Amino acid sequence: MEISPALHPAYIQPALSSLDISVVVPIHNEVESLPHLISAIAQALSDAQLNYELICVDDGSTDGSTEVLKQEAQKRNDLVAVILRRNYGQTAAMAAGFKCARSPIIVTLDGDLQNDPADIPELVMKLNEGYDLVSGWRQKRQDAALTRLLPSKIANAMIGKVTGVQLHDYGCSLKAYRTEIVADMNLYGELHRFLPALAFIEGARIVEIPVRHHARRYGKSKYGLGRTIRVLMDLLTVFFMKKFLTRPMHVFGGFGIISMVLGFVLGLYLTILKLGFGASIGDRPLLILAVVLLLAGVQLFSFGLLAELLMRTYHESQQRPIYRIREVIEPSSR
Repeated sequence: MEISPALHPAYIQPALSSLDISVVVPIHNEVESLPHLISAIAQALSDAQLNYELICVDDGSTDGSTEVLKQEAQKRNDLVAVILRRNYGQTAAMAAGFKCARSPIIVTLDGDLQNDPADIPELVMKLNEGYDLVSGWRQKRQDAALTRLLPSKIANAMIGKVTGVQLHDYGCSLKAYRTEIVADMNLYGELHRFLPALAFIEGARIVEIPVRHHARRYGKSKYGLGRTIRVLMDLLTVFFMKKFLTRPMHVFGGFGIISMVLGFVLGLYLTILKLGFGASIGDRPLLILAVVLLLAGVQLFSFGLLAELLMRTYHESQQRPIYRIREVIEPSSR
């Protein structure tokens, strides 16, 4: 019986191997570029004398990419084809590729030939200088200025400001990671573009280097202005994870206390007006505001308590520590 690579024990529990790197490529409707991409990656890594595995994750393609990928996997011993049941999105495809990777270094790139596989050895060399993540920077992007470049510049500035990780190009898929870094990440939604920020939360050392970028030769781009809202929502998620993942009560409880104090002060002021001066307060907007602030404060404080319980469940159910150790240096006599 044939076992799907994604379910094979060697991928569920990655074994030690002589592999130098695993190259993960999400594929969605790239039937024309796929053979050229596989050849270009193989050529670049062979020239660099890197022992590698190529993991192509087909994310529910409908244009024949799945069949081409299966054929290539049968012909090559360096290619692992992971076929997803339907289109889950790039984040899920990358997570599936990370799960299958067996080497200490993972490199990702897009399947449209706009990233240049010849840049992979340089990313790996930079990673070996002591970094945990090396991100590509497309200094000379070959994309439409209005629909791609301008939104990208705005998004990069916003993400850098919110997350504290200053990169020129968050959207570049060409990146190199240490496997232990991505192993600590759980990816959902559109979080693949925030991998540097998530790695930073895990204590990763990050650097950015210029890479080449080519105009799309085949097919159509899957990116557009429609993703902007989803990116903003995920940015808020990453911001919360960075600031309050282990202490949600600090944000919910803090706002709750402020709201309750303001409501109490307004209520006290209205009480003094009513009892001390006999003023009518029933038709005052301040009365409604005081009640709303008190109720909102109680709710926010309750949310904080519930979030604290959820965070404890999140960490304890996965046996996930709230810290990361980079290294332990012990006395030689020990």
